Amino acid sequence: MEPIGKVIDQIVKKRNLGSAKDLKEKTLQDPDVRAFLNKHADRIDQKIVDNSMPNLYEFYTQKKHPNKVMAGYAPQLFLNGKVIDVRYSPTRAKVAQDRKLAAQRRLQLIDLPPRLHNVSLSQLDVTDDRKVVLTLIYDFLKKYQKDPHQKGLYLSGDFGVGKTYILAGLANYVVTNFNKNVIFLHVPTFIAGLASHFDDNSRMSLQEEIRRLSDCDLLIMDDIGAESLSQWSRDDVLGVILQARMDNVLPTFFSSNLDMDALQSHFEETRNATDPVKARRLMQRIRFLAKEVVVSGPDRRNSLH
Repeated sequence: MEPIGKVIDQIVKKRNLGSAKDLKEKTLQDPDVRAFLNKHADRIDQKIVDNSMPNLYEFYTQKKHPNKVMAGYAPQLFLNGKVIDVRYSPTRAKVAQDRKLAAQRRLQLIDLPPRLHNVSLSQLDVTDDRKVVLTLIYDFLKKYQKDPHQKGLYLSGDFGVGKTYILAGLANYVVTNFNKNVIFLHVPTFIAGLASHFDDNSRMSLQEEIRRLSDCDLLIMDDIGAESLSQWSRDDVLGVILQARMDNVLPTFFSSNLDMDALQSHFEETRNATDPVKARRLMQRIRFLAKEVVVSGPDRRNSLH
């Protein structure tokens, strides 16, 4: 190690910081440096301080003028044998950001806007119209923490009352606090895109997608009932997914502009046939998976919550 005086002289000359003596005094008068020295006074002598001045100065300058390369990390002093050393630990802001990014990776939005990643359950407006559904969601989360095999909810209500945002809040809470994988699916767009699997001769990829939706920790099916169905998409896609989730008691949530009775009528009519029996079977799966709750209120589509 170079002599401390020489090191500080080089720093002072390069950065035009004043005298080496003043620089050393400023470093040793820093509140965090003083607190560290006082905390470890029984283990630190003057020789250790003198030998550690380059590191103490690094700590001091990184606090005052952080290097962009170290963005997101804060310097910390620690005793490393007979020298005071510096290590860098992630800041609270970085930890929070990393946690948020990890959560976003666990929440897959399919045919839905990315802004739903930013919806927080705690920031949703708690109005009289929403008290019942939010109470049921918090009750679900409490039970889900202990046992992941829980019944979900079927949110029915008019356009724009906030059903999708409420479910986005639920999804973000689950991925952030329980480290679960959630798929949030816009059903009409998904069903409309199924034909492309045939055009591309990618039957296997479709089967893999169905399996992924069937097996994920928590599935949210948004705007169900607004899709245009064929017998195949009703029975061999929706029916297969919901049957698998029912068999494994995997939590499944829905939003719809139709109540459950109207949804059953919707399922009866496909492009080429009418089949009340198969519609009733499909609805049995949905009723097993989710409890219906009506969400009312004003149209919120021009607001954030």
